Parts: sequence; structure tokens; C-alpha cells
Amino acid sequence: MRVTDFPADIQPHLLPQPSGDLVYRCLNCEERFTIESLLYTCPECKSVLLIEDLQWERLKEFSGSFWRRLFDYRKMLNHPALKGIFLFYEIIAPVIPLEDIIFLGEGHTPVVRANGGLQDWAGIDFYFKNDGQNPSASFKDRGMACALSYLNYIVRSQNLPEVLSICASTGDTSAAAALYSAYMSKKVKSAVLLPHRKVTPQQISQPLGSGARVFEIPGVFDDCMKVVENLADNYHVALLNSKNAWRILGQESYSFEVAQSFDYELANKVIVVPIGNAGNITAVMGGFLKLLDLGVIDTAPKIIGVQSEHADPVYRYYRESDPSKRTFRPVTVRPSVAQAAMIGNPVSMPRVIRLVEAYEQVPGSPGVFVVQVGEQEIMDCQLIANRNGHIACTQGGECLAGLLRARKEGIVSQDEIAVLDATAHALKFAGFQEGYFADNLDGAYEIVPKDELRNSPVLIEPPGVRRMPAPGKPLPENEFQNFVEATSREIARELGLKERGRDSR
Repeated sequence: MRVTDFPADIQPHLLPQPSGDLVYRCLNCEERFTIESLLYTCPECKSVLLIEDLQWERLKEFSGSFWRRLFDYRKMLNHPALKGIFLFYEIIAPVIPLEDIIFLGEGHTPVVRANGGLQDWAGIDFYFKNDGQNPSASFKDRGMACALSYLNYIVRSQNLPEVLSICASTGDTSAAAALYSAYMSKKVKSAVLLPHRKVTPQQISQPLGSGARVFEIPGVFDDCMKVVENLADNYHVALLNSKNAWRILGQESYSFEVAQSFDYELANKVIVVPIGNAGNITAVMGGFLKLLDLGVIDTAPKIIGVQSEHADPVYRYYRESDPSKRTFRPVTVRPSVAQAAMIGNPVSMPRVIRLVEAYEQVPGSPGVFVVQVGEQEIMDCQLIANRNGHIACTQGGECLAGLLRARKEGIVSQDEIAVLDATAHALKFAGFQEGYFADNLDGAYEIVPKDELRNSPVLIEPPGVRRMPAPGKPLPENEFQNFVEATSREIARELGLKERGRDSR
């Protein structure tokens, strides 16, 4: 729609101008720093940062009803900068001019309701939000769209020379960082660090295809992250891990979209997300807190973070019921099929602690919970979900397993409605499915395939057929007809089909 086709009171706000006063704020010493430079940790105390809008109160000049109408109308606007996560421009990064926003098709991924059979099996009504339908096939594109748009703005406004973006990754971050950097290839080059042989072939192919320099490092993600942090501290690079506070802003769009998908009615809703580097759950909480503060929503949803027992530092932290006795301790991770969540020392943990406190202080807050699940549960749940029409990755399986665990522990009731984060596309983790079906997964995963969930192709070579068709070697017509009929009979036998009677036509 054209701007002139919208209601008169909405028209002046559809194409926003830069506004606000954004600063970095340290979560430890509370110091504030200008956003005119690339900062990832506090220059004073080295703690992590969040981005704060010092002019946030200006947004409260408008009612929650106004913001709901604006966001809903804006969905009908054909303007590339506002078609993705920046549809929610004013509450994401309103200092970035529209001309600098990078849009590759990210955001507004579908929320798909589980079918009746899957709901009955889980004992609750729930949905998957398929973030694997983002451009690089994962939720990481949300944060990259914001971080690279900010970088684009800084490079242009400060006339900077070519910038090198860099990140550590378990797969998805590298794919997203390389993709968005490639789009800005005249301004930004990309390098990614991956743990050697800890990333699926599908995932490692993505940054390679986008032209990034790919470096494999011995160890696990946490080791790669330390190397990247050292590079960011000592060299001129743009760090694109979730330590980058702009990434968190972009990922808040997940919460905004969930709210919009349910017409901003979030009573009795439960949001289930996997926890890896803890940037995602940080953003989800931060996003809902913003919507509450502006009156866009009246009720906060319950939030459940999920961790595998092979990588569970956040779960262990919150297992202590007395907040005064909680002490965060990194863990040594073991192999997990939920590779994106296989992180023992999440960099965003200080953000999680701060935002959980804020979230639970909201009047009527349903709370934030963290549950632990096993590798067997993760893999079985992914397969069961996808046998019922979904495209969930192993992290999506982790969320479903987490929902089941939360139901068992009484954290979630049958009357609530859950939204599960399928963070990536199932095809990124096809190797784990193949290993499950073939029963050759490494024993370290501690997974025993269930016969009822295994599947494999069946080669049909019909008996009595002397020659089979082959590429470039067609059969004579009579032999080919014999092949078709014999193959059909064999497939019908395999499927237990009954032959159609002559009078049934």
C-alpha cells in the first residue's frame, strides 16, 4: 500500500525519522558510553553492555493502542527497510537512518500450530515459531540485520575504510554473519572461527559459500570465543557474536512478532527458548519488557529456557532457589545434538541475571524458569515434531523436550498455550537425523534410536525384471511397461495396498 492509502493519523509515522539517544550501558558499573564507536565490553570494568535509549520516555507520548495500530498498518507498507525486523523501528534501533538498514528477508517467520495429534501427545496446545525460515536458515539473522545495519551506518557516516567482521560460532552465527557481511562486500569482509569438527557440513558450507575466511580451532565454542575476544580487544575488527549489544536489539524482534501474532494478547502464553550463549533469552525478555512498558501488551508471557544436561550452566545457576546463594560457574560441555546450545560459559549470562530480575518484578509476572533435558529427549522430540509437519532443528527438539519437562514438573499447565522457538531449519542438522536412523551416532551423545522413529529408503528391484532403466539408456517400450507394472506391484506389496476392483471405477 501507498502511504496515502493509510489512515490520516497513521500516515506521518509510517516512515520514521531517526530519533532517540542511544548509549551503551554497563551492567556492572552502570557507566554509559557513546555508540559512536564499536564497543563490546565496558572500557572501565570489562563487563558486558546493553543499549539504552535515554529518550525512551518520548515513546510514551503515544498509547499502547497507537503502537499496536502503527505496527499492524506498517506490515502492509512496501518499504524494504521496514519489511523486516525494523517494522518495529522505534523500539529496536531508531538512530539508524532507513537508508542504512540492511534487509535480506529476515523476520516475520511463521507461527505454526501443532496438529491435534501432537497436541494430545504433549498434553498442551502449542506452536512452533519457525525461525529456520530466515535467509540463512536461523534466528541469528535477526541480530545480524541490526548489527550490520548499525555497522553500515557507522561506516558511511564516519567514512571508515573497509571493516573486517569476525565471530566465533557453533554454525548458525557464522552463516548469518557471513551472509550479511557478503551483502556489504564493498565495505565489510568476513572471518569466522569454528570448533574443529563440531559444526555440521551444511552449516560450514554457508560461510564458505558467502566468501568468508573460515578458520577451524581445536576445542569447543567456548575456546573459539576466547580467541575472538582477544582479537576484538587487540585488533581493528567488528565482533558479531551476541557480546555485540546491537545483536540483542535485533533479536528482540522475536518477542514483538510473537505478540503481534497473537494480537498482543499474551495471557496464558508460554515462550520456550533454548539457551546457548544466552543472547536469545536475553533478547526475548528485553523485548517483552519494552512492550509492557509502552502498554503494547498488558500481560507478560511465562518464559522457559531449556538446556541439555550436556551443557547446562544456566540451569545449574537457577537450580538454587535462594538468589543470595546463586553463583555462576561455567561448565565443561559434552557433545550435544543441540550444537548451537553447546556452550558452557555464555557471554550474556550477566544480561540474563539482570533481565530475569527485572522480568520477575513486573506486577503479575508469570516468571522465568530454566529446565534441563536429556539428549535422548531432544532427538526424539525433534523427530516426533517433524513427523507431524514441522521443520524443527535439534534446538527446536530441545524446546519441545523442555515443554514436556515443564509440564511434568508443574511449571506449565494444560490450560496454557506455548510458543516454541525452532531456531534453525531442520536441514542444517540432517546429519544427526541420518545418524539416528542408521544407529551410528557417537556414543558420547548417549542416544539409543527407537525403532518406531527410524526411517530409511527402500530400493525397489522388482523380481522377474531382467533389465532396469538407467540414465541415457532407455528401455524398449514393452520392457519399460513390464518394469513399470512389476515395480508398482512391488511397492503396493510393501505398502499393503489392495488392488482396485474393476467395478470400483
